Amino acid sequence: MNQAEANYTTTKKEMLAVVYAFENFCSYLIMNKSIVYTDHSALKYLFAKKDAKARLLRWILLLQEFNFNVIDTRGAENYAADHLSCLENPYKNIFDPKEINETFPLESLNKFAHKDP
Repeated sequence: MNQAEANYTTTKKEMLAVVYAFENFCSYLIMNKSIVYTDHSALKYLFAKKDAKARLLRWILLLQEFNFNVIDTRGAENYAADHLSCLENPYKNIFDPKEINETFPLESLNKFAHKDP
């Protein structure tokens, strides 16, 4: 997920996850019936919506190639997603601004580029 996608609303992130999964596993899913389990009932509404933003329309058009159903499960019944959301994310702060060391010695930069024997 890039920095712009990190700013999406929860609904758009859920939709992006579905689109990402179908794009990456396209060869396995194209001729098969699939089921998407979600705890976000707004996804069902988005698939039926006629007047949506351009990004959502592109995603809906992409997903129309596939044969799948969206099944809404309550959060309490969705143990796998609950467990995954509790795991520590090593990339959590990847977009936070980093400090730049202005006093980095140029001599040490040369040592990294050319190893001395």
